[in-house]
Amino acid sequence: MNQQTAQRNDTTANGDSAEDRVRIFDTTLRDGEQAPGFSMDRRAKLCMAQALETLGVDILEAGFPQASPDDFAAVEEIARTLRTATVCALARCQTGDIDTAARALEHAKSSRIHLFLSTSPLHREHKLGMSKQQVVETAIASIEHARKYCADIEFSAEDAMRTEPEFLIEVFSAAIAAGATTVNVPDTVGYITPSEMLERITYLRQHVRDAHKAVFSTHCHDDLGMAVANSLAAVSAGARQVECTINGIGERAGNAALEEIVMALKVRAPHFGLRTGIDTRKLHPTSRLLTQLTGQVVQRNKAIVGDNAFAHESGIHQHGMLKHRDTYEIMHPQDVGISETTLVLGKHSGRHALRQRLEALGHTVDDEAMESIFKRFKALADRKREVRDEDLEALALGQDPDATGPWHFTQLHTTSHLGGSASATVKLRHDDGREIGEAAIGDGPVDAVLRAIERATDTDMVLTGFQVRAISEGGDAQGHAQLSARHAKRDWHGSSVSTDIIEATAHAALAIVNRIERHAHERSDAPALGATA
Repeated sequence: MNQQTAQRNDTTANGDSAEDRVRIFDTTLRDGEQAPGFSMDRRAKLCMAQALETLGVDILEAGFPQASPDDFAAVEEIARTLRTATVCALARCQTGDIDTAARALEHAKSSRIHLFLSTSPLHREHKLGMSKQQVVETAIASIEHARKYCADIEFSAEDAMRTEPEFLIEVFSAAIAAGATTVNVPDTVGYITPSEMLERITYLRQHVRDAHKAVFSTHCHDDLGMAVANSLAAVSAGARQVECTINGIGERAGNAALEEIVMALKVRAPHFGLRTGIDTRKLHPTSRLLTQLTGQVVQRNKAIVGDNAFAHESGIHQHGMLKHRDTYEIMHPQDVGISETTLVLGKHSGRHALRQRLEALGHTVDDEAMESIFKRFKALADRKREVRDEDLEALALGQDPDATGPWHFTQLHTTSHLGGSASATVKLRHDDGREIGEAAIGDGPVDAVLRAIERATDTDMVLTGFQVRAISEGGDAQGHAQLSARHAKRDWHGSSVSTDIIEATAHAALAIVNRIERHAHERSDAPALGATA
């Protein structure tokens, strides 16, 4: 590795000049990608790596080069591409692994080799078949070998939290003496509690020889739901590197979530007195990129980046938010890259939030009209999980929010073609008696259907959201399609259910077209609000 890397990491190893800085070690592309359902191809990995570098991660663990030729190629390409983040490759304490990792990192501007070796009694006996002395000797030999390639060496004691504390002292002391610049204390199976983590890191930093020469790190899993809490406990005890992943993805129940750790340190800065180099405004976009690359959605109630993280439905909460946002929000959505707080209108919402949303949609409503609209809103909210803007428009204009039409399908046919393209034919009937047929070619059947519907109805839409999920099990499972589209500078939504996902998507798209047309007609015929409900 180059001299610039060596100089940079010597400085880091001897204690960062800013002791209040916590290094963010992202392992989304290694530990996170290992989890079932989160596998990424080389193109996706490079795209994610570039986003993580833009986010501001200090160290990016790009993969395990010895695992497969494709993993090697991905690490090599990422190493060639990144410019500011340190690119890290994982290796077992085996010569072949170390040599392969070094080759993959050869062209990195800044690089690190991450060695790991089990240390717990359970792993020593059943996984390694090694004595304590053999573990120490293997660690020393591997670190010394890796130092021939790279000045920045991290050593992880796998299953450290179930390892005898005295033996950890011996292993880490030997690792630092051999040249490790970072020593990692993983909670490999998510077993430890925050109080135990605080005690363990404190104990190690007090007793490991030359502890000041290395950065102490932690890598926590979420099997008992304490990965983030344990990571923050380690930081409180003096660890200055945290290993984590976007959205908390990883083996089994996952890793500590990067976005939660970073925002905890930011929001509670007076308590922790620590900082990171993360641009928090890019947390939400980075999270969304990962979901797009893996196809795995984030749970709605996920902290920081979930759909509900900055959404309020309760009338009491909404009333408080309208008066002063700090009543129910400890951070601003803009801090994590979300444009604004969402007041979700549902059966728990009150008059204040309903009036505010109607006014935002351009409807000024007097008290008498508001009372009638509110009663119908509550009745509608009891039938729907979420009341959309188009529903409110219908209520304000005295129309039926559940109305269908004016367009209806009489025929829908799609064909997929070799090479990925597809065609769709639709025939639609309008309530005024018109019947129109159109055909279109698209990148896939969904794209083709949407284009055909746009042509038939003469409606321009920009698709902004598309999600299909199963709502039953088995070969005849029903799919729920949800679409969002932009038209005339506002967002529109449609949904439908069918055992055929193309059909469900088509009906969801037609629902949007119908709402757009009904809205235009109702606006032109609407009575003055306040005069009637």
